[in-house]
Amino acid sequence: MAEIVSFPDAARAEEGGLLTRSLRDGVLRLVLNNPPANVLSIALLEALMEELETAGAEPDVRVVVIASTGNVFSAGHDLKELTAHRADEDQGAGFFEKTFRLAADLMLKITHLPKPVIAEIDGLATAAGCQLVASCDLAICTDSSTFCTPGVNIGLFCSTPMVAVSRAAHRKQAMEMLLTGETIDASTAKDFGLVNRIVPKQYLMQVVSKYAAVIASKSPQALRIGKEAFNRQLELPVEAAYDYTARVMVESMLTEDAEEGIGAFLGKRMPEWKGE
Repeated sequence: MAEIVSFPDAARAEEGGLLTRSLRDGVLRLVLNNPPANVLSIALLEALMEELETAGAEPDVRVVVIASTGNVFSAGHDLKELTAHRADEDQGAGFFEKTFRLAADLMLKITHLPKPVIAEIDGLATAAGCQLVASCDLAICTDSSTFCTPGVNIGLFCSTPMVAVSRAAHRKQAMEMLLTGETIDASTAKDFGLVNRIVPKQYLMQVVSKYAAVIASKSPQALRIGKEAFNRQLELPVEAAYDYTARVMVESMLTEDAEEGIGAFLGKRMPEWKGE
């Protein structure tokens, strides 16, 4: 097993920083460290964006895991930070726009990252925290985790979380969450389509690590092409989706890794991936 590589020169990676980073065997772990609620302040959003930018271009990173410290995965936007800017000359409009735009850019960064992203949830994921879970490619949670989009309870409909949640959960279930603002348990979240797996707390990291290791062992070229194609075809009518994915399959067949992978399968040996 390779050693964990840390980056102490970055403030966000220092003990007590808003975000910690470790890389092992192709799996990058980004841990939200903004207790007690791991709120997505401007500083934490910017730190996540910077790490994902780096991860997208770093060949040693095959898979990204987003986890958290404490009993709350993330309570969403920092309402105290937002409220403080109501005293601004524009009543906070500029800061509000910056915050919600940055959050949207982060979710899009996860979607467009050429590497799979797994959410590791232990505790409450609410509002933009639930949005973060829904934006990831996979989500694995503990049996005590809970989820909600409670904006309607405070007079603020969760409009931006709605984008990710409505694309992860079934339509009527997403509307149920958004209209009621009620908290759902892990089992309900799985039924709704927000999470893939539910595991006991003591096995969470072990299970996530297993999933990440399996994915990291695949062709990075195939993962990059496949994730992009998955997201693009969802936006197309079925006939156009088949036309598009047929072209992707042809292009994929011409890659080094497809040639190597098929050759390895036919030759009954392990493949040696060359593409990025």
